[in-house]
Amino acid sequence: MKLLQIDSSPLAANSVSRELTRRVVGQWKANHPGTTVEHLDLAKDAPSHLNMDSLGFRLGVDAPDLSEVQKRENVVSEQLVSQFLAADVIVVGAPMYNFSIPSQLKAWIDRIAQAGRTFKYTEKGPQGLAGGKTVIVASTRGGVYSTNPALAGLDHQESYLKTVFGFLGITDVRFVRAEGVAMGEEAKAKALAAADGEIRTHAQVAANEAAKAIRA
Repeated sequence: MKLLQIDSSPLAANSVSRELTRRVVGQWKANHPGTTVEHLDLAKDAPSHLNMDSLGFRLGVDAPDLSEVQKRENVVSEQLVSQFLAADVIVVGAPMYNFSIPSQLKAWIDRIAQAGRTFKYTEKGPQGLAGGKTVIVASTRGGVYSTNPALAGLDHQESYLKTVFGFLGITDVRFVRAEGVAMGEEAKAKALAAADGEIRTHAQVAANEAAKAIRA
């Protein structure tokens, strides 16, 4: 089993989302011995945002008259989408930035959302091609949004990620959430404790599913 761990926070050791991805991956490996982990750190190695050169992948790798820059950008896009497609499990560290996700995570999504690779258009509409994977999002927020109706409409972080991975055909999208982490040390500790509980719950669900598969 291949697991792709993606971190997007630039806060290094001070990042709550990085701490959560570390815990999620550790728990997953404990429950799934033999899992191989590949780490993609978007704070250190983010692809450039889409422009006239990096959009070259939409023309196809073998399209004629590509510039040298476009060819180099195509190599980056191909590496990222191949890495994504090869993974069975994707653990994504996604802090909320201004009600959405970090721009470096969005840049990665823009590179892997490729027609013909991760989705296709049909006469009945778009169809995802990356199904069968599990995505676990380590979601962190400075405030509390999930239980506050006045703020719930501002969440374009979890809602976006669920939508975009669903568009790619992934129906098993889970969230490990720590919110209120900027509301004092006590609130942060409670948020991390709640996230730990969610990690254990997801691990138990995965273990139960594996047991059912063995008995089937």
